[in-house]
Amino acid sequence: MPDRSSVSRRDFLKASGVGALAITGGVWSQVAAAPSRSPNEKLNIACVGTANRATADINGVKGENIVVLCYIDKNYLDRALKRYQGARVYADYREMIDKEAGKIDAVVVATADHNHAPATIRAIRAGLNVYCEKPLTHTVQEARLIAQAAKEKGVATQMGTQIHAGDNYRRVVEVIQSGAIGDIEEVHVWVGKGWGGGDRPEGGQEPPATLSWDLWLGPAPVRPYVPGRYHPAQWRRWWDFGNGTLGDMACHYCDLPFWALKLRHPTQCEAEGPEVNPETCPKGLIVRYQFPERDGLPPVKLTWYDGNLIPKKVAGQRVPGSGVMFVGSEGQMYANYSNYRLFPAEKFANFKPPAPSIPKSIGHHAEWIKACKDGSPTTCNFDYSGALTEAVLLGNVAYRTGKKLEWNAKTLRATNCPEADKYLKKVYRAGWEVA
Repeated sequence: MPDRSSVSRRDFLKASGVGALAITGGVWSQVAAAPSRSPNEKLNIACVGTANRATADINGVKGENIVVLCYIDKNYLDRALKRYQGARVYADYREMIDKEAGKIDAVVVATADHNHAPATIRAIRAGLNVYCEKPLTHTVQEARLIAQAAKEKGVATQMGTQIHAGDNYRRVVEVIQSGAIGDIEEVHVWVGKGWGGGDRPEGGQEPPATLSWDLWLGPAPVRPYVPGRYHPAQWRRWWDFGNGTLGDMACHYCDLPFWALKLRHPTQCEAEGPEVNPETCPKGLIVRYQFPERDGLPPVKLTWYDGNLIPKKVAGQRVPGSGVMFVGSEGQMYANYSNYRLFPAEKFANFKPPAPSIPKSIGHHAEWIKACKDGSPTTCNFDYSGALTEAVLLGNVAYRTGKKLEWNAKTLRATNCPEADKYLKKVYRAGWEVA
C-alpha cells in the first residue's frame, strides 16, 4: 500500500477532476475544474520507454522529477538510469502502474505503437496524467477508448505531435482561416518516407539476456525474436507492431489541415497501393478521405500520399518530398513545419498575412506539464488527437480491406464493409487487454 503522503499527493492532483469543456482553436479541449497545485511544485513522472523518440520526450520533461523508468531493454534502461540516478526501474509497465500509481503524478509513454494503448489506458484509469507519442494508438477503436477514458477521468493529456507547437503551423492556420485563399475544398498531404515491404523471417533465436522479448511483444501475438528485424528500429513496417508511414508521419502532417479546417471524422475513406501483405505495411500508399460540412465550412477532400507514391506536382506546382497543399477557390498554399508559400505567386506577391492571433506555444511538453499542474487545456489533448488518430488509422483499414469505406464515426463502423471490423480493433494476448 502507498504511504499516506503519497496518497494525499495523488488525491490532491485528482482534485482538478473532470471539469467543463472549452473550445480552443476550433476543437473541444478538456479543462480541469480548478487549479490543483503550485506551478513551482514539481511533478513526479514515470517514463515508459527510454530510447530513441523516448529520449527526446524525457528531455522534454526533465525539469520535473523523473522518479521511475520503465523499459524492456536493460541496455537502454541502464543508459537512462545514469542520467536519473535513484529512479525506480521496471521492465513491465503494468507492474509499474500498479505499484507506483499512488506515488507518481504523470506518465510519458514512448514505446512501439502496439504498446501505446495498453500502457496509456492503464495510466489514465489509475488517475494519472499522460503524454503519449503519436500515433496515439495502434487501432481505431483504441483511439476512441483512450479519448473516452481521459474524458471520464479528467486527466491532463497530450499526444506527441511536437510540430503542433511550432510558430509556422500557427501562422498557416491563421492565413487559412482568414480566407486568404478562399474556401478550401481539397487538401493534399504527402511524405516521401517508406516504412514497409518484406516478408516475415523464418526461424528465430533466443533474445539477448538484456531484452525482455515477451514484454516487448506485449499485446501482440507471440513470434520468435530475430535480430535486427523488429527491435529497436524496424517495428514500424510490421502490422502487428506499427502502421507504416501513415502511422508514423500522418499525425504530424495531417494535424495541420485538421487544425486549420476544423476537421474531425471523415464520412468516406478509400486507399490504393501494392497488393496487401498480411505481415508488412506498403512501401507506398495513397488514401482519399471525404470530410463533411462543419461549422459552416464546405466539405473537404483530403488525399494522403507516402513512400514511392508521392506526387511530383500538386495543384500544378512542383513540390518537395513532403508537405501540405491547401487548394482554395482563390489560390493555393504549400506548407510544411517551417514555412509556407502562396500561389499563384504573382497574385500574392504583396500579400500581408493577418496579425498573429494564436498565442505562441510555451512548448509542446511544457503545455502538458502546465496542464498537469493547473488544469489549463493542451492543444493536442486526447479528444483532439484521438479523432485525428482515428482518421489516420482508418486509411490503413481501407487499404487492407480494398474497399471504399462508408464511415459512421458515431458507431465506429464501416456501414458497407463488415470485414473492416477486424482491422478497426484487434485481439490481445491475455493480460494486455484494452477495453
